[in-house]
Amino acid sequence: MSATVAMMLALAVGTYAFRLVGPVLHGRVELPARVQELLSAGAIVLLVALLATGALTEGGGFAGWARPAGVLVAGVLAWRGAPFPLVVLGAAGATAVLRAVGVA
Repeated sequence: MSATVAMMLALAVGTYAFRLVGPVLHGRVELPARVQELLSAGAIVLLVALLATGALTEGGGFAGWARPAGVLVAGVLAWRGAPFPLVVLGAAGATAVLRAVGVA
C-alpha cells in the first residue's frame, strides 16, 4: 500500500470518527454554559476570518476593491433578510459592475 493510499484511509477513518462522536456522546457529556459561549464565539471568529481572507486576498496579495464591495453588498442584503439567490446575484452584480467600470 502506498503512502498516499494510507493517508487517504487515515483521513477517511478520522472524518468518520469525528462524525460519529456527536451522536454517540449526545446526552452523555454536558458542557458548562461558559464553554458553550466560548465555542460559539470561536466559531464566529473562524467564520469571519475565513470571510476576510476570501474577500480580501488573492494569490497572497490584495484582491482589489471590487470583491470586498461585493461581499459588503451581500452582507447588507443578508442582514436585511433578502432571499439567498438575491444575495448571491446582488454580490455578483455589484462586483461585475465595479470591474466593468475599471475598479479592480
